[in-house]
Amino acid sequence: MLRLALYEPDIPQNTGALLRLAACFGVGVDLIEPLGFLYDDRRLRRAALDYAALAEVTRHRSWAAFVAARPAESRLVLMTTSGGVALDRFAFAPADTILLGRESAGVPAEVHAAADARVVIRLRRAARSLNVAQAGAIALYEALRQTGGLPPG
Repeated sequence: MLRLALYEPDIPQNTGALLRLAACFGVGVDLIEPLGFLYDDRRLRRAALDYAALAEVTRHRSWAAFVAARPAESRLVLMTTSGGVALDRFAFAPADTILLGRESAGVPAEVHAAADARVVIRLRRAARSLNVAQAGAIALYEALRQTGGLPPG
């Protein structure tokens, strides 16, 4: 089943928004610590609303702990502005984990190298990047659409 992974997030509102997103689509979330805020931060709670209680969240004490806990069949799909394949041309699999970097710094080289795929959301040339919660929402929806994981309706 698809998952979202947040690498050392440092803005609680974005993490809250992504928890709400994951709860709405029934997707698990991996939080890779350290976080740049306390997990009970009021800003996180305000963005997540009561959806945080519906989210399946797994906290990992470090990158190494996250890697050790990942299922072997799960590809790590890094969303990055330096991605080699555009989101609309990438073929997701149902067991993929979509990895989002820190808002302030992305991911370090060793995390970049560990990704099975590096995917970019194409933007106008004048734009540098999207907010991490927006990028996560776009990528997750596309992955769910491709893999038949959208809620019925």
